[in-house]
Amino acid sequence: MLLLGISLSLTIQSHSFHRSRVISSANFLSGGVYEQLSEFDEYLNLKSQNEALAQENATLKSLLFKTADSSVAARLDSIKGVRSQDIIVSKVIRNSYSVYENYLTINSGERQGIKPDMGVINSLGIVGIIDNTSPNYATVISILNKKSQINAKVKKSNHFGSLIWNGKSTGFVQLIDVPRLASVRKGDTIVTGGQSVIFPENINIGTIDKVYIDNETNYYTLDIKLFNDMTNLGHVYIIKGKDRQEIINLEKSKEDE
Repeated sequence: MLLLGISLSLTIQSHSFHRSRVISSANFLSGGVYEQLSEFDEYLNLKSQNEALAQENATLKSLLFKTADSSVAARLDSIKGVRSQDIIVSKVIRNSYSVYENYLTINSGERQGIKPDMGVINSLGIVGIIDNTSPNYATVISILNKKSQINAKVKKSNHFGSLIWNGKSTGFVQLIDVPRLASVRKGDTIVTGGQSVIFPENINIGTIDKVYIDNETNYYTLDIKLFNDMTNLGHVYIIKGKDRQEIINLEKSKEDE
């Protein structure tokens, strides 16, 4: 075996064809090993890559919020941007959606600057409102909560209503108290309204699926098909309302007069 090894070594060294074949085979084997190691390394880095993508999305959303609704004439005093530093990236670690009062838990809290009544969204639309906080965690009132009530509007006409959930389906919420004067039809987009200190205006919610007329109040009730799959939530964005406290204090002083 020793003599055979010596002879093979001499053959490879003295013949370029044999040498090239051996090098080619070695490269093939090592390349396969390196590829497997690279794929394993990429798998280990998925978490950090996802975090980086979430941060990038947060920056992009801050730019999008500075764009007015294209269906409405823009007014300089009505366009309020959301700065990137006013968006906190977090992750849903618990999600309930099978009861009437559903809550989420996220892995960010007071230390990250989260406070009650901040709006929570993701890349597809609204998710809920911050309820309680601890140093590192917070609970969120899901939009699939019968206590939830959020100002929303028909995007194309700016007619407002209150967004609620009737507790029947995780894929649908209801927009109530929409005036009969509003022109609504199936497929119209519903977004957040401008009468809230929690959510910026024009954040997506869903599309009209069905239209009902409340005979007692003579208002529309709209079934809204959510853009979000509320049973499958990952990263979310918490929005700091930089003008919220000022508005609340102003309104409170008016009530106290």
